[in-house]
Amino acid sequence: MQIHLERLLADIETYGKFGANQYGGITRPSFSKEDQEVRNRFIQELLDLGLTVTIDGAANIWGKWEGNGSKKGSIVIGSHLDSVPNGGKYDGPLGTLVAKEIVRTLIEDGIRLDHDLEIVSFTAEESNDFHLSTFGSRAFAGKLSAVELEHVIDSKGNHLKYELVKVGGDLERFPQMKELAKEKKAFIELHIEQGQRLEHQNISAAVIDKVVGMYRSKVTVTGETNHSGTTMMQHRRDALAAAAEMVLEVEFLCNKDETDIVGTVGRMQVFPNATNIVPGQVVFTFEIRGESTEKIDEMVRKIQEGWKGIAKRRQVQLQEDIFLKQAPITLDSEVVRILQKTAQEMSEPILTLASMAVHDAAQMATVTKSAMIFVKSIGGKSHCPAEYSVPKDIERAGNLMLKGILNLDRALI
Repeated sequence: MQIHLERLLADIETYGKFGANQYGGITRPSFSKEDQEVRNRFIQELLDLGLTVTIDGAANIWGKWEGNGSKKGSIVIGSHLDSVPNGGKYDGPLGTLVAKEIVRTLIEDGIRLDHDLEIVSFTAEESNDFHLSTFGSRAFAGKLSAVELEHVIDSKGNHLKYELVKVGGDLERFPQMKELAKEKKAFIELHIEQGQRLEHQNISAAVIDKVVGMYRSKVTVTGETNHSGTTMMQHRRDALAAAAEMVLEVEFLCNKDETDIVGTVGRMQVFPNATNIVPGQVVFTFEIRGESTEKIDEMVRKIQEGWKGIAKRRQVQLQEDIFLKQAPITLDSEVVRILQKTAQEMSEPILTLASMAVHDAAQMATVTKSAMIFVKSIGGKSHCPAEYSVPKDIERAGNLMLKGILNLDRALI
């Protein structure tokens, strides 16, 4: 028994038309018109398969295919359907559409699981204008409450609570998700790797046993604003030049490390940001991701020490405000082991990796046994129109998930 690859590829192309733009990418942020259109199509296709469809308070879409009744609870598979601006057609939708294809394959082969099998499409997994990434899974996991979301608005003044209602959600139904979560026995999410580790080893799929931890801060470098023509080089306290050295210090120290730790300065604001003025202040975001809290802390300390030296030499002031410290999340060892064993049974070579990005599975790990499967990404491209996974790799990962679910269904009580 195998998934129907051509049918799945056709699904990917069809869903890629929702929000397709002139640059060859997809812009389908949550709560947009395009998002509502793709949600409506997905719901109708679940209904056409004979699934029972439920939309919870966070507007997550659930499609249930009932088991034979011999075991209680459900195994959940899925991902998300929203996209970043000018993104690709694989990040999120691939996992959701593979889940749908797996259910369709089981139905066609007349196989009914001991547990119920559910497909989920989580709301607003990507970063969005409400600044609430992995919104749907975090809400379902009880990490976001209706009270704290009551007055959340986006940059255009739209209220989240009203946007939720438009897509079938409702803050007043948030408490019900706690009861729904009790039914979930396991969750597996298939996703593109968004990196090059699989490609470098020419392996189609990986089983993910951990999601890396993350440290984020806002760094303010304050020097002295002055005239760009009359201020001699030796008299300058250039905040931007100092910040540039600090950015390179992050790159240098992370490059020296032998683990998979990564560091990024992803956003920078320069003040007063004028052609003929020596910059007096720079504000930038700093991020470190790694597989252990100890390693993250060690790297942050090294970088901070380097920054202090730069600040002293360049006579600038340095302030760092931490706004996120997220510990690494270990995914469920039993589900990981079952997926690894399934790959062995299939003679399918796999890697076991940590996910360097946060996905819905990381949030669901606090609700139920969770794990992930990664599919090779060509060139490691993601969040751009060039995002691509080869059909054969998708097929291998999809079949690993299909057979892994059958093994998981037998193993779970």
